This record gives sequence, structure tokens and C-alpha cells, in this order.
Amino acid sequence: MESLSDVDAVARAQSVAQVVADAAAEIERVRELPSQLLDKLHDARLFRLLLPADVGGDELDPVTLSKVTETIAAADASTAWCLGQGAGCAMAAAFLEPDAAQEIFGPREAVLAWGAGIQGKAIVVDGGYRVSGRWAFASGSRHATWLGGHSYVFEADGSPRLGADGRKIDRSMLFTRSKAIIEDNWHVVGLRGTGSDSYSVEDLFVPEAHTINREDPVERRAQGQVFKLTTTQVFASAFAGVMLGIARGMLTDLTVLAMTKTQRGASSSLLDSQMFHAQLGDLEARFRATRAYLHTAQAEMWQDVLSGATLSMAMRANIRLATTHAINQGADVVAEAYRLAGQNAIFQGAPFERRLRDANAVSQQVQGRKTHYATVGRIFLGLEPDATMFL
Repeated sequence: MESLSDVDAVARAQSVAQVVADAAAEIERVRELPSQLLDKLHDARLFRLLLPADVGGDELDPVTLSKVTETIAAADASTAWCLGQGAGCAMAAAFLEPDAAQEIFGPREAVLAWGAGIQGKAIVVDGGYRVSGRWAFASGSRHATWLGGHSYVFEADGSPRLGADGRKIDRSMLFTRSKAIIEDNWHVVGLRGTGSDSYSVEDLFVPEAHTINREDPVERRAQGQVFKLTTTQVFASAFAGVMLGIARGMLTDLTVLAMTKTQRGASSSLLDSQMFHAQLGDLEARFRATRAYLHTAQAEMWQDVLSGATLSMAMRANIRLATTHAINQGADVVAEAYRLAGQNAIFQGAPFERRLRDANAVSQQVQGRKTHYATVGRIFLGLEPDATMFL
């Protein structure tokens, strides 16, 4: 079964974009995606973007993935963020045995969510592990059917399991949401609708078949080319698309506002203001240049993957630079467009302040760290990357 086309995936996102936009106020109010909207998203198969084809997934390339999250984020960033997070987590299916992959991801409404960092402890027992831990920032956890907990593995005697390099081994433990204790603690400024709660389990048995090492190619079962990418590269592409969607939405809203707004004390409307014309043109140029660089870098990386080549350090640095730049440049475009909107931007009934809050929240996530520029600069100078660098 072949992956669905670029055009089809983006078209499916476009088909529900207005429904997403109409739900934006309720998403903010309830701090999660409403059930009616989830039903539409599942109908459009937007939680199956990176599932293997044999589990009914699309196996999308990075360019298409970012186009889909951009399309949805222009309507509502929280929804797009959940789709991007869900896509990255769904790659877990590529590392599971067929029966386990079908059990977890086969149902129409299947969604896997997991929190950040290796925060759990998995003790080896017969047939699996006894897992305890607490994880935070699990975007989409309220509509997820399964949760994952990244955990260090310990032998039965309490000693950590070590790899050949002497480092502690970790695995991602997958379990149904009903087995976790959920903490309703997602009270935030931006991306309110992602419902990124914390959750925990205590001495929970997880069978071996429901665990993966998400970065070990030896465990990769699915043959789709996208599964040769790391989850970091996939999340970076998805969330860069989210930021571009927020910026696109903000510029569109600003353009609509300019058709009727006259600033207090001004002699002409924004529509007739040459200063505004120049400012809007500059923002559009920066947005389009950033988007073009992102898609070019993603396409180059994808061609290397399709050719069977191992991604070079230079290529990994390039995709890191493109995604980091998209997030930071997008945030700057949003902030400047917000200021150009004037006092209209401060009211909750208008979309400007929500987009600004969402953009600021996206920029705080690990994919947008400005320290990534230093990582890339080091590599471009021919220096060895540090082991802690986020590539």
C-alpha cells in the first residue's frame, strides 16, 4: 500500500480548517479539543499522518507534514500542535510487532501521547517491566487512547541496564490512558487547548511487546522511508509548520483589518498608508523566505533518505537550522504583526492576542531553542558536535 499523496493530505487538512477555526473559542475555554472536532479530525484521518501504511497510515514526508500542521495552525494552533505531537508519537508503530501495532493504532480514534524526557523507571520482570514514573507536557493526552512513558531500564537486582557504550538504556513504555493517574495542571498562557497534562503510573506491568526503543534502527519493523528519520527531526518539522501557520493566520487577519481600520489621529486608513504597505510587505517577505527555506531543507533531507544515504552531519545541521529559524522568525513576524494591529489586537474577541500567546508558547518549546544556532554554527565551522547537542 502506497502513501497518500501530498495533495491529498493537505486537501484533507483544508477540508476541516474552517471547522477548526469555528471551534477555536471553545478549544480555549475547555483547554482541550472538543469531541465534535475530534470526530471531524478522525474522519479526515489527520491523526494517522505518520502511521505505517499497514496500520492504515500515510507515512508522510516532512514537507507534507509541515504543510498539514501549517494549514491547521492558521485556524487554531492548539489543534495543529496536537496533530504534530500525535504524528511524532505514532512513529512508535513502526517499532512494534504487527499484532501490538494493530492493537494500539488500529482503532479509528487511536491516538498515542507521551510526555517529555526520560522520567520513568522500568524494572525487568518476566514478560516485561514494572514501571513507575511521572511525565509532564503530554500534548493531546486528554483525547489519547494510549500514553507512553520514556523510562530507564533496571535489572531485577536494581542495577541499571547499560549499553555497549556504557550509557543507561531507556525504552518507551506504552499503556492505555485508563491505567495512568492524570493531573489536570495545564493552566497556561498559550496553546491552552493542547491539554498537555502530567500523568503518572506506579508499579504498572507493561508487557515487552508494548515497549520500544524509538531511536534504535534494529527494532524498526516498518519499511517506510520516513521511519529512517528520528522523532526529533519529525517533531521539529511538525512544530515549525505550526509556527508558520500561526504567522500566516496573523498576517491574513492583519490584511483583513487593514481594509477598514483608521488609526486614531491618523489622516488616512491603513489601506492608504504607505508606511503600513512597506511594513506588511516586509513581513510577507520574511514569512515567505522562511517557509521556502524550511521546505527546501526538508526536501533535500527527504531526497537523501529516498536515495538510501545516511544523513550527513551537515544535512542534520541544515534541518536543525531550518526548523529552528522557522520557529524563531515566525514568532518575530507574529509579534510585529500584532503591534501593527494596534488596539484591536488586545481584545479577546479578536484572534490577534490568541495567536500571539500561542506563538510565544511554541517558541518556548525545545525545538525553538536559540542555542540550536550555536550547535549549527559549530558544525559549519568543522568542529566536532558535543554529545549533548540536539540534532
